[in-house]
Amino acid sequence: MLVSPFFLRSVERLPRMDTLLLALCCFLAGGIAPFALRRWFAVAKASHIALLSLGAACGLFALFASPLTVGPAGGDWNWLRVFTFSVRVDGLSRVFLLPIFLVAPILGLYGYDYLDTPAHCLRSLVSQFFFSLLLIAMVLVTLAANMLTFALAWELMSLSSFFLVLVDWEKQEVQEAAVRYLLFTQAGALCVFAAFGVVFTATGSLTFTSWETLSHGVRLLAFFLALVGFGSKAGIVPLHIWLPHAHPAAPSHVSALMSGVMIKMGIYGILRFYLLLADKTPVFAWAVLLVGIVSGVLGVAYALAEKDIKRLLAYSSIENIGIILIGCGLGMLGVSIGNPTMALFGFTGALVHLLNHALFKSLLFLGAGAVLHACGIRNMDRLGGLMRQMPVTGKNVLLGSAAIAGLPPLNGFVGEFLIYCAAFQGLSHHGKTLLITVAALLAMALIGGLAAACFTKMVGATFLGEPRHPLAKAPHEAGASMRLAMTLLSVGCLLVGLWPEPLIGFVAQGISGLVADGAAHETLANMGQALATAARTALLGLIAVALLRRLLYRGKPIEENSTWGCGFSQGTARIQYTGTSYARSMVDFNHPLVGISDRATPIAKIFPASARYSAKVTDLAEQGLQRLVLNPLLGMVERMRWIQHGHIQLYIAYIVFTIAVLLVMIAY
Repeated sequence: MLVSPFFLRSVERLPRMDTLLLALCCFLAGGIAPFALRRWFAVAKASHIALLSLGAACGLFALFASPLTVGPAGGDWNWLRVFTFSVRVDGLSRVFLLPIFLVAPILGLYGYDYLDTPAHCLRSLVSQFFFSLLLIAMVLVTLAANMLTFALAWELMSLSSFFLVLVDWEKQEVQEAAVRYLLFTQAGALCVFAAFGVVFTATGSLTFTSWETLSHGVRLLAFFLALVGFGSKAGIVPLHIWLPHAHPAAPSHVSALMSGVMIKMGIYGILRFYLLLADKTPVFAWAVLLVGIVSGVLGVAYALAEKDIKRLLAYSSIENIGIILIGCGLGMLGVSIGNPTMALFGFTGALVHLLNHALFKSLLFLGAGAVLHACGIRNMDRLGGLMRQMPVTGKNVLLGSAAIAGLPPLNGFVGEFLIYCAAFQGLSHHGKTLLITVAALLAMALIGGLAAACFTKMVGATFLGEPRHPLAKAPHEAGASMRLAMTLLSVGCLLVGLWPEPLIGFVAQGISGLVADGAAHETLANMGQALATAARTALLGLIAVALLRRLLYRGKPIEENSTWGCGFSQGTARIQYTGTSYARSMVDFNHPLVGISDRATPIAKIFPASARYSAKVTDLAEQGLQRLVLNPLLGMVERMRWIQHGHIQLYIAYIVFTIAVLLVMIAY
């Protein structure tokens, strides 16, 4: 009789854990079942969506089936009676599980029409399989209750997302992006595993509960190793270099999942380490705040300079990771100085913005995918006027752009406002606390202004005006499933903006282990109600103005004429702003931080025959890494090429010599 090597030792019989396991089974079935139905391409895709939706429904039920007062639920499995795999769900896990279960079925629905080429049936099914595998891995990362489980789930997440980036493997651009992503994600994983190694050396245990005995020095070393490792996954500057390459290479709904959900696993890792280490030193807060400020400002500056719509959204993800880290840093600072209101507002604002970012950034990536699907290009300077051919996509992208710019009454405003409230709490203190909170406030203000300009540029250059260049194919509206997915996310952005209290309460309950002060929680609840009232009042005001305008213009003749042509006899698309020209003055303002190179044909005659101009933006962090790290490393590897000579006998000798050296090291 065959016996599985996995032996269930104990599972706490709470609805949360049982239903979460059922959700994982549905996700796995959603990745495997379509292969059995590959003869019927549409049915195979539909089965994937149905099983994803069922798994997400089970997951959402698990999150709200029983209150947190019941306590954490979990289970342990023994493998070969040697290793133990442990999973637990607590308040922090619930917060990070919500965007996975909320966004996954919507992105799967979008993929039904996006992956619409029967000739690429097998490729689409493979993509769906790794999509499901990535969802399973992210759920397991948030549930992991010991170092071994976390490491395995983290590697599964990294590898499954690598294969998703590599879906269009025959393209050189995709291959380079996938390799770059794999290098960064594995380098980050090494730092995380090194942090685990430091802790294991000090405690001799793989469990998270043993971290209470660590010394202060070990806690510092482990946290900063984790900050680098998890920061690489989250895309902090200067470890962000893989994002602007991987997102354009991946299918758009995969980009939405990676940006809207997966990179947040880096934030989860940072917060989980902070919670486990339980060290109130302000050094953690200063480090996270500094990383957040730099990432937020540089992310939006590079996004503003981009003309590739998906690269712009990738850099914008770096900006929003910066905002989230500013909130987390303010929360850590509040804990270290004994200000529970500042701590609660900081952590809650960060995690509310994290959840909201999953909605509006997924929406924007789906909109970019619809544009790419319809037009075949990502360069905004070559687009224009798509609002007429793609009205549903254009309006959804417009709403998502307003949300990501933090405009009320949409959801992006809620989290940023709470982070501002946390920063204002710090103004009552002195010394370093005052300086760092003022820096956070200035950074948030700068990020907000540049983000508004960035997405004004994106919407204007892509959907308004006239087409700037002839396209290879006539633009057309996105398919029904793509439009429905974007509309659902838009509705989510609006509903959370108008009714933020449930989300704020959910997050505040989830982080009660970090901040348990009752008065602070009451203040936060009152602020949530005030935000809801302000958002609903703002929406009613907008509706009233629109109705008043229609009433005043009723029965009056309205004429349409072309705008002033600036002296030209007939206006053309050549005299309207491109995205590059619109943003150039603001990009020049950030010139020390953003590398810009111009190439222009000088005008030498009164009536020149032709003139050309082009501008290229260079990521200084990428350029510096190439010059200071990669080129020397490649040169060293090239000089060691003689080791690879093809003689198997010498290869065996290398192995024997390495084993001998290790044995000597262990002996002494």
